Amino acid sequence: MNRRITAPNFWMMRSILIGILCTGAAFSAAAQQLQPAAEYQRRAEEMFHRVWTLYRVPQYGLFSEYYPQQHQDSLTYMQDGKVASREVSYLWPFSGVVSSTNVMMRLPRRKKAYRPYLDSVMNGMYLYRDTSRQPAGYQAYPVRFEKVDRYYDDNGLVVIDYMEAYENTRNRLYLSRAKEVFAFIMSGWTDTLGGGVTWLEGHHDQKPACSNGMATLSALKLYKATRDRYYLEQGQRFYDWMHRHLRDSAGLYCNDVKTATGQVNPTYYTYNSGAMLEAAVLLYQFTGRRKYYEDAAQTARSAYAYFGKAQPGLRSEFCDLPWFATVLFRGYCAWYAIDKDPVYLKAIIARVDHAWNHRDRNGLLNHDWSGREDETGKPKWLLDEACIAELYGRMALLNL
Repeated sequence: MNRRITAPNFWMMRSILIGILCTGAAFSAAAQQLQPAAEYQRRAEEMFHRVWTLYRVPQYGLFSEYYPQQHQDSLTYMQDGKVASREVSYLWPFSGVVSSTNVMMRLPRRKKAYRPYLDSVMNGMYLYRDTSRQPAGYQAYPVRFEKVDRYYDDNGLVVIDYMEAYENTRNRLYLSRAKEVFAFIMSGWTDTLGGGVTWLEGHHDQKPACSNGMATLSALKLYKATRDRYYLEQGQRFYDWMHRHLRDSAGLYCNDVKTATGQVNPTYYTYNSGAMLEAAVLLYQFTGRRKYYEDAAQTARSAYAYFGKAQPGLRSEFCDLPWFATVLFRGYCAWYAIDKDPVYLKAIIARVDHAWNHRDRNGLLNHDWSGREDETGKPKWLLDEACIAELYGRMALLNL
């Protein structure tokens, strides 16, 4: 059943009255003074090397989930609920390190310096590849330790990482591996609710924005590199499915739809809308269709209005989770390439700069960028820190 979501009245009014909301904290933050690009590059490199110093587990070529690593922290982002952290990190936070390394490769005159780091993390990512189940795909934990679930959203991130590495190096091995992983994602496509994939292999309770949004981007990044129309067509299929089932009337994307009932979970996260914002921009660039431009413009405006204010359950403006905000920032980078208005980018930059000025004694940023929560002595999650290097690297490259 095709299903459109109607947003609550207060949210509709906020989107309509976005200009009036400039008195909000995030909107005034957008006008704050930016640092020079050189300073953002310095911060990116500083944070990148701090992550490699504090989190690296050299005997495996991987990274720890937390610093300090305690092997008892409870992880809540798995299908099975709370899972104890292990000797090395799960795939999702490791992907954050890969993404930051790809961005470091693009910094001016730094490609040669960061190439060994990229080679290292790409080798590390391959350690999550599982061939015991066909088609081959990447499981949530390195295969040398145990057999665990394979998540479609994780595998979307793997495709994106491989394609970014291919763009940086032109190593066709990365392109070949990306194609293999995309084939695994497509193996999860079912006709239930008209298409799309579930969260993880073998579980059919929901079809979420995270899996299908990253699949959309995966296909489009493969098309960008290969110009093989198969990938463009698959990207459009995923995009259309997301548009029909999870996009609300204001242009934001809800979290998931239940396969048994078609009921939509009207929870919003920055990264779901951020991934689809980037996808809309790519589709506009590839096809020239005005529809995609208008979709992107609406999502960009609505995400600014909704996530730029403190919301129930959100820790601070633009930050439901630091990495989630990073994915939204990627979307705004793509939008800036065609729109040239930096207002959205500046608002997120202001939040990160605030968090940067309140780092802990190890030089790590708090999970809560606002500083309202006391995180003294708490272990810091790898993904929260790796994404800061990526953010500042992207800020340096923008040179606003």
